[in-house]
Amino acid sequence: MILLLQYTLIFASVLMLVALGGCFSEHSGVINLGLEGIMVMGALGGALTMKTLGDTGGAALIVPAVVLVSSLAGVVYSVLLGVASINFRADQTLVGTAMNMLAAALATVIVKSINMAENPDNVSSTIQYMSGKKALTANIGRFQFNWFMLIAVILLILSYVILYKTRFGLRLMACGEHPQAADSVGINVAKMRWAGVLISGFLGGLGGIVYITAGVSEWKFETGVAGFGFLALAVMIFGQWKPVNIALAALLFGFFRALSNVYSGFDFLKQLHLPGTIYNMMPYIISLIVLAFTSRNSRAPKAEGIPYDKSER
Repeated sequence: MILLLQYTLIFASVLMLVALGGCFSEHSGVINLGLEGIMVMGALGGALTMKTLGDTGGAALIVPAVVLVSSLAGVVYSVLLGVASINFRADQTLVGTAMNMLAAALATVIVKSINMAENPDNVSSTIQYMSGKKALTANIGRFQFNWFMLIAVILLILSYVILYKTRFGLRLMACGEHPQAADSVGINVAKMRWAGVLISGFLGGLGGIVYITAGVSEWKFETGVAGFGFLALAVMIFGQWKPVNIALAALLFGFFRALSNVYSGFDFLKQLHLPGTIYNMMPYIISLIVLAFTSRNSRAPKAEGIPYDKSER
């Protein structure tokens, strides 16, 4: 049971961070379907940081360094979405899809190049980061606490405050609801949308490194992040683009994802004689069921996905 709680919280942290990233982007009026790719690039940056630092300096050095590099990698990669969708007014769905396809391939090439430089016979796309990963966790009794759980909660609170209690957040949401009206009162729509996209990259990149350190000591980057970016989008929609609701939705989806890791430890589940793939599919099946019943009542930002044209009033 403790292991189930541990995995639920860490997977919920991943989904919550990435869904909050999508929330900021869509509140600004830009659909970010590239969250999957942003997660991969954030995971790459964080994994390389852990590999480089090892266990040097402990958590006091490794945690801030991993957070900084992984989130920065996500921000840099999200620039592709910003340039294409805001500056060039490209179709945001196509741009996001292209970003997802590019990220896994790009990360694989980078990792293989690094491995071959270190050892010409090593053409693996895997990064070993076990020694650095140890600094991210602390044992509290039988419970393994991950520092990213605390970071996720802090960022959830900050997201709520920023969106609903600051002038910046209210302006951001205005650009996603009615950009023409926002522009008429002096709000720079392009700058606000850029801010939303970059914040989305920050949170998505951070979510990527949390995902690959959730339960493994190495990661094969050609496998990507197993659809977690799209699952985070489902969490965002189910949470109605509201931070608190997103957190609750992330816990629900995180529970079903965690179940696939620990189901063998529950006798009543083993007695069902279901293959492990069923439990692995569970969070995605649940997302389809939930969205089928709730999407009709979903209220997305009105101007999301629509390139802003200053000449239209």
